[in-house]
Amino acid sequence: MASEFEASEFKARLAAVLRRQIAGFESLVSAERLSGGASQETYRLVIRDAAGERRLAMRRSPGGVESVRTPGHPGLPTEAALMRFAREAGVPEPEVYAVFTAADGLGDGFVMQWLDGEALGARIVRSEALAAVRPKLAFECGQILARIHAIDLKKTGLDQLLDPMDPAAFVEQTWERYKLFHTPQPMIDYAGRWLKEHLPRNPSMALVHNDFRNGNFMVGPNGVVAVLDWEVAHIGDPMRDLGWICTNSWRFGRSDLPVGGFGEYADLFRGYESVSGQKVDPAHVKFWEVFGSFWWAVGCLGMAEHFRTGPDKTVERPGIGRRSSECQVDCVNLLIPGPVDLVEGRPLTSTLDMPRTDELVSSVRDYLRTDVMAATEGRLNFLARVASNSLDIVLRELSLGEAQRKLELERLRALFRANDDLEALRWRLVNELRDGTMPLDRPGLAEHLRQTVVNQVAIDQPGYSGLKTALG
Repeated sequence: MASEFEASEFKARLAAVLRRQIAGFESLVSAERLSGGASQETYRLVIRDAAGERRLAMRRSPGGVESVRTPGHPGLPTEAALMRFAREAGVPEPEVYAVFTAADGLGDGFVMQWLDGEALGARIVRSEALAAVRPKLAFECGQILARIHAIDLKKTGLDQLLDPMDPAAFVEQTWERYKLFHTPQPMIDYAGRWLKEHLPRNPSMALVHNDFRNGNFMVGPNGVVAVLDWEVAHIGDPMRDLGWICTNSWRFGRSDLPVGGFGEYADLFRGYESVSGQKVDPAHVKFWEVFGSFWWAVGCLGMAEHFRTGPDKTVERPGIGRRSSECQVDCVNLLIPGPVDLVEGRPLTSTLDMPRTDELVSSVRDYLRTDVMAATEGRLNFLARVASNSLDIVLRELSLGEAQRKLELERLRALFRANDDLEALRWRLVNELRDGTMPLDRPGLAEHLRQTVVNQVAIDQPGYSGLKTALG
């Protein structure tokens, strides 16, 4: 925690920047940090000027240090530039008032206009206050993306600030990251193979937001108020953005409405075409929708890897790691849909132990959900809920896991006509998918992957919309 002197010095330096950059500035009333900021710090500022008090927003590098640009992460000064150029192009954005320099002594960051609106994806999908605007959002998102993709990279100098990433490199980078985790997840390798075999031919290269989805833009009663989080923008295939907003993970339970859980493909495409004048190829967008689930399946495993290797050992990370099966079932639904049989769980009624393992686990789960959650708030309350959900996974694993693994082993032995154990056969399947010796249309392969992944998500997250889709 910052000392009183450090806090005073921080406010003095910030006030000096605001005085220099904002006409009529009189004083800095407050600077309240809003989040822990895993990647960036976010603040709500209150200033006083001739018209009275008003709010501003600030994003700053963690700890107020100057950040180092890394591949795929252009840094806060470039993020501020992107917002300014997007605003000039007609994209809803807050006005950026000041970008910090080394001389300011505040690290990397910028101060911008405060805007009011809803940014939580689940509320955007369900809030009654947004019911009237929801049917219009997909069309508007298409228009916004077309404006982003039309920004002139050379004229703005963004071609010197952003990294290029073509589809083949993006797939390969993601697949290689997954391989470093040393875990055999055959559906991820199947999706990687499919993507490599269906790469877009000669895609145009443009500014790509790269995280344009429900939850990363702010919505008000009249539509999109601001596009947020430009921190992973790059130069690449613009259809990446259209596929990402359609990825099932960002529909917040509304799998029947593919665009962000609030709209239809046709409306998104019409909005894009109305501004760009370019016809959207649905198959091209599907490639990036598959990639979105493939990418996030790997990203979820990365959370579990962070938990294993540290230093962040929070209960949230392994919980997110188990959500990889959600993304994998989305790949199943997109690539190899078909009939599925759910395994039957074994009743946990043994008389050998008193209490049984499931009773011990459920007692801790219920304690977290009742006593701990009733006595806490904020992040501690959230983590108690996450922990109780993880114990639900353990209970389902106790009931379903043995039967699920037994059937998986039987299918793999039939596929390979071998009697090796489950781990060896999983690795054999993964390696043959990676080196190309296993054809994607091998008889029995699609059924095996579909049965395995769907039954796994029934353990990990039975309420996930992709499971309902898989079961028809």
